[in-house]
Amino acid sequence: MQVKLWGVRGSLPRPETPEKLQQRIVSLLKDFEAASTSSATEFMASLKPHQLGGYGGNTSCMQVLDGDKDLIIDCGSGIKDLGMQMMAGLAGQGKAKISILLTHFHWDHVIGLPFFVPIFIPGNEITFYGVQENLETCIKEMFKKPFFPVDFSWLPSTIKFEKLQPRKTVQIDSFDVTPYQLDHPDPCWGYRVDKDGKSYAHCVDTEATRISKDELGEDIKLYQDVNLMVFDGQYTLVEVIEKVNWGHAVAGLGLDLAMQERVDHVVFVHHDPYATHQKIQDAIEQTRQYQEVRVRECESVGQKIHPVTWEFGYEGMVIEV
Repeated sequence: MQVKLWGVRGSLPRPETPEKLQQRIVSLLKDFEAASTSSATEFMASLKPHQLGGYGGNTSCMQVLDGDKDLIIDCGSGIKDLGMQMMAGLAGQGKAKISILLTHFHWDHVIGLPFFVPIFIPGNEITFYGVQENLETCIKEMFKKPFFPVDFSWLPSTIKFEKLQPRKTVQIDSFDVTPYQLDHPDPCWGYRVDKDGKSYAHCVDTEATRISKDELGEDIKLYQDVNLMVFDGQYTLVEVIEKVNWGHAVAGLGLDLAMQERVDHVVFVHHDPYATHQKIQDAIEQTRQYQEVRVRECESVGQKIHPVTWEFGYEGMVIEV
């Protein structure tokens, strides 16, 4: 499997202003002047993708891929660009079957849906999956005046709704999908996706107030022996203390879960809309320091910990599972 990140911001889409873009270009030019590379091409090749384009401003949307099969998780503003890409394939011909998992209905996770072009193409079949009883009602409310000019009844694609049972596995397009509850105001559900011995855990919009096995109960299975986990890292250590019950976490909590439950690779997303490129870099350094401290603590008492690799996600990032 692969996971592609189409939107990694939380709460509100945050396109970069021309002023901020200019500041980053100036910074890169200064770095190039100080670099030992002989050409601009070599310098550009040495940079990571997010150093050029930043982390992105679209809100939560992920795509799980395996060959010609895929799942979409959430419909934040990032789904618009995903829809445009899909139009180049069967979705543009009205022959696509599209599966969309919803975690919950806060604006940042559904705001892009009315601009998802495949939903306007006759012949496309789109199925929405969610645990919430009001799944169908919430989706239909988005296509209603005065919020949007196109009424749901006018949509020419075939639209279906499938209610999922908490902690019960279903097969969707050859993926085994299991919803588990996250720690977020208004019920929010994470998803474990398993295929061919590989596993992906989608854990976005969680405060991770439950960490221990006793606290998590059955929901512990969302994290256990996972190859890749995408986790909420919206806040810094100071912010997560200031914003109790806001439903978002700090990267260190994801690391604790990963080391405890044997997660191999963690990608932190749901960046605060006002988090600058530099602030995210600072959060990366803070996370690195936190990991070093936790490893030393565990080693000092002879406690074995699972080795975890981690990074902060950016828009367009593709991760192998």
